[in-house]
Amino acid sequence: MRYYVALDADPGRAPIEVDVTELPSGALDVRLAGERVDVDVVALEGALCVRVGGRVVDLTIEGAPPDVGVVAKGHRSYVRVVSERLRAAEAAKKAGGGGAEKLLKSPMPGRVVKVLVAPGEDVVAGQPLLVVEAMKMENELKAKGPAKVAEVHVAAGAAVEANAKLVTFA
Repeated sequence: MRYYVALDADPGRAPIEVDVTELPSGALDVRLAGERVDVDVVALEGALCVRVGGRVVDLTIEGAPPDVGVVAKGHRSYVRVVSERLRAAEAAKKAGGGGAEKLLKSPMPGRVVKVLVAPGEDVVAGQPLLVVEAMKMENELKAKGPAKVAEVHVAAGAAVEANAKLVTFA
């Protein structure tokens, strides 16, 4: 299966194409831009232990795919991992003019520390919208693209669950 991986949702950077095939032995055949990468993944309680080449990294995953928060060695990043099938479905939805609500959802449970936008405000890609505290770390949630804020569903101090509605865009 081919996956498209965008790190920290940088709209100016193309997603990384990753091809993953599970072999009959259970091992993974992983290729980045056609080059084989030696990878092994072990799921531990609420975390993943990932070996890439000779390096091992423990990852804590927050939220639900395709948009997840990843904590590795005390550094938090946001990653969007979209399978080839999901990408095709999203393209068909856009082409069909389905008009699905554009939402910013909480990638993890936490507490809203700051709300940085208001209804009616125009935002640009990468602009901070909210700050959510989770696991004693403040996480700045940013706009994925240009939009107009239609509604802000939370206020500073509010507790939110993963995938809770935070902001609706027009």
